[in-house]
Amino acid sequence: MFRTLMRGLSAAIAAATFVMPVWANNIPVTDTLGREVMIPHAPERILLGFYFEDFYAVGGPDAYDRVVAISKDTWFGWRNLQWKAYAAVTPRLETLADVGEIDSGTFSLEAAIAANPDVAVLAAWQYNALGADADRLEAARIPIVVLDYNAQTVEKHVVSTLALGVILGAKDRAQQLADEYASAIANIDARIANVPQNERPKVYVELGRKGAAEVDNSYAGTMWGAVVNQVGGQNIADGQISKWGPLNPEYVLAQNPQAIFLAGSGWVGRDAAVLMGPGIDTKLTHERMKPYLGRSGWNDLDAVKNGNVYAIYHGGSRTLYDYTFQQFIAKALYPDLFKDVDPQANLDRFFKTYLPVPFTGTYMTRLK
Repeated sequence: MFRTLMRGLSAAIAAATFVMPVWANNIPVTDTLGREVMIPHAPERILLGFYFEDFYAVGGPDAYDRVVAISKDTWFGWRNLQWKAYAAVTPRLETLADVGEIDSGTFSLEAAIAANPDVAVLAAWQYNALGADADRLEAARIPIVVLDYNAQTVEKHVVSTLALGVILGAKDRAQQLADEYASAIANIDARIANVPQNERPKVYVELGRKGAAEVDNSYAGTMWGAVVNQVGGQNIADGQISKWGPLNPEYVLAQNPQAIFLAGSGWVGRDAAVLMGPGIDTKLTHERMKPYLGRSGWNDLDAVKNGNVYAIYHGGSRTLYDYTFQQFIAKALYPDLFKDVDPQANLDRFFKTYLPVPFTGTYMTRLK
């Protein structure tokens, strides 16, 4: 019995001797799931699944010196122009290990573990989709910190930003970003607080991925649909679709929206898409927007007759600078309430202050 106890004690001491150097310097970080995750102090090897610009904004121009692996297709494939802009200033992006893309089923647990990260930073939608593979990552001693800018709430934006501040050793910069975001949203809320519900303009949002010849997704309760409601518009997609999907063209005509927003981006191989983003000339964006005005019945819509057809950069939604798009949409709906607000100038300032690439291209525009 004594020998058995001594063997157990010796094993415990040996285990403690092995574990302590690994865990002694760990620090806690609170993620958007409310978990307190223990991570190594100043992690030097980070797996980053999403929120690539926000990572830059918090960590500064050298933030990617610590990244060893990414989910490449969520950046290179989904926001190709954005990828090219950042790869030009951070060439090592091209050398990072690719762990695959979760939504398309190409995620590789083996590649993630082989990259030997100190911590994995994932979006909530990625963490939820991983299921048992998330448990396997953590079993391989790779702690996971979950961020959630997709939730489109001030609370989740702030928690996500402060978590990045802990991970990257940039708490002050993260706090400044979080405070600026919360203040901007509070300002929008205050300006529209007294607008009666029955005076809020009807708004139609459509993804400009397929061009005018084919009706693409609108949004309800999420993405741009959530933003429209947050800034005091009546989103005509509410009650018609679940999250996203196309609206019936006849329904759109019957609703007669007072403002229309097309969501554009830098898609590859989309010859009719509303192109927007880094390096895109506004004239090109307008050329891609004009065919929408030729849709059957659109010339009778109030939005078209009054010149209230706009485009917004799809890649900028659910980011630390998405408040500038909220300002842009709010000002389009309530020009008098926001006459002293310059969303484009605020976006320019964000890029100049927090991102390593200069602002170029078209992120928000009105087709006059």
